[in-house]
Amino acid sequence: MDDAPNSEHFTLSPIGHMVSDYPDKFGIPRQPGLAPAANAKLVLAAPYNDPLAVRGLEDFSHLWLSFIFHQSPQRWSPLVRPPRLGGNKKVGVFASRSTHRPNRLGLSLVRLVGIDTQQGVVLALQGCDLVSGTPVVDIKPYLPWAESQPDAKAGFAPQTPSLLAVSFHPAALDTLTQRSDSATLHALIEQVLSQDPRPAYKQKELASKRLYGVRLRDVDVKFRQRQQGEATTLEVMAIEPYDER
Repeated sequence: MDDAPNSEHFTLSPIGHMVSDYPDKFGIPRQPGLAPAANAKLVLAAPYNDPLAVRGLEDFSHLWLSFIFHQSPQRWSPLVRPPRLGGNKKVGVFASRSTHRPNRLGLSLVRLVGIDTQQGVVLALQGCDLVSGTPVVDIKPYLPWAESQPDAKAGFAPQTPSLLAVSFHPAALDTLTQRSDSATLHALIEQVLSQDPRPAYKQKELASKRLYGVRLRDVDVKFRQRQQGEATTLEVMAIEPYDER
């Protein structure tokens, strides 16, 4: 018996969009919660920005966000190369969290830190892993007693990724001290770079002197690799205003 629904297509309408510390997708942690200093706002759109729609949400500390990987191509492949496996080994797309997937649907667990209903509805969030502009299609409260499974198997990613040391050139530190958000931006840079946002194949180039740039908030963070024996450090060389030209 075929129990498939009669309709082959379903239409999703965004209920809002993200405004986050990540203007570009490069550098975004590959999982939520890995950069707790990352702030974001979920701005709900009409007619979903009715304060009645979020009544009681303030009683929850964490939320599930269902969203669209809108910057990913619409094409997909049954096999993908997870960065966690060095970008070489392939696994099935449904055994991964790849952004290149059917329907481009994503799921992210974030911390709720505030709700503003003065003009519509804006949710203040932390630990977000979504690029600014991401369309969100649903919100659900997180229930730890039902959804936390400490004994669960995690396949090829059984543990949190190892972190790199991050250092700051004196010139970069000087730039930071002149900003009103110095402490939180410092923490955000350190948390993002410690997870090594470089492509997996570039992480193996121990002698590389290439200068990389990652956009965070309104700045372009320039960094490069420092190698001492087998120890790798990512050093922030400069923090510059982002030029959109």
